[in-house]
Amino acid sequence: MWNTCWAIINSHPWVMPPGQGSSERWWTLLAPRGIAPRVAMCVGTCSRIVGPCLLVLGTFSIAANILLLFPGGAAKYLLEGHITRHAGILPGVWGGGVTVLLAAAHTTAVGWRCASCSDCGTRRNAFISAVLSKLALLGAAACFVLSGVGLTNGPLCFYNASENGCGHHPLWGYPFLEAGGQETDPRAGSYLRDRGTWSICLEPAGVVSWNIALFSLLLLISAAEMVLASIQILNGCLGCLCGFCEGK
Repeated sequence: MWNTCWAIINSHPWVMPPGQGSSERWWTLLAPRGIAPRVAMCVGTCSRIVGPCLLVLGTFSIAANILLLFPGGAAKYLLEGHITRHAGILPGVWGGGVTVLLAAAHTTAVGWRCASCSDCGTRRNAFISAVLSKLALLGAAACFVLSGVGLTNGPLCFYNASENGCGHHPLWGYPFLEAGGQETDPRAGSYLRDRGTWSICLEPAGVVSWNIALFSLLLLISAAEMVLASIQILNGCLGCLCGFCEGK
């Protein structure tokens, strides 16, 4: 009879046998057996996916911002200081790049339990991953906002000022903004859709399409980074409770 009762208690899904909990004498009511290992497995798997994805996106973000410093592929405009303001701020380097790469490197190391990280999978590393992911989220959000403003304002270029009514000689400026008060020009709302207005820029060659393509790419990259960083924040919080490594 006692053997039967013992077998029933041992098979109950809401208890854990002695030696596996904090007390060796008493049975402890816990979550159903198997739930915590499954959550830990999901946390570890998610980290192994999110980390490398953020590494790739962060690298692309830095590359896209660096290309913005060389309009038309020419270096002379960077040396002369004729670079679009929001490209020179480097949002894709420090925002969508460095902060994201820090979180991505740590998340990847923890997810794959690298040999150089001796205590990977601990709740402490899960907490660090969540904090770094929050910084990555802020950096990606800053990159998203600044790239959107840069895309809206249009590029800095050498343009025919007479077409904007600002004079009769070509000059460096933002032709899709008014030269004086920096108030939005009617062109600013339509130049993205009206390719006919792009010819106002004389130099650098093809700078309008160059800026549109790269700022749009930064927008897409930073948006994806924000989504992945948010997922990793939640993942890190779960890791604080269950750990990262399913094998532990």
